[in-house]
Amino acid sequence: MSVVKKLISFDSVVAEELENLSKTLDITQKELIERALDFYFDHTDSMTAQKISDDVASGKEKVHDADEVFAKLGLE
Repeated sequence: MSVVKKLISFDSVVAEELENLSKTLDITQKELIERALDFYFDHTDSMTAQKISDDVASGKEKVHDADEVFAKLGLE
């Protein structure tokens, strides 16, 4: 996996909590942030899936039959 460098700023209270927690857990701040973001992304994935399901149920989004789509695209 490649590494991308990002420059971010935190509120001083958040920065201090990040530093303290990383020391308590004996992991780097980078690792703690990555774990937190992975957890958050998993959470937002379920929120996104629920929104899509709600949109389909309400008729806001339409679901197409795969066979019809393949046929229309000539991928039979």
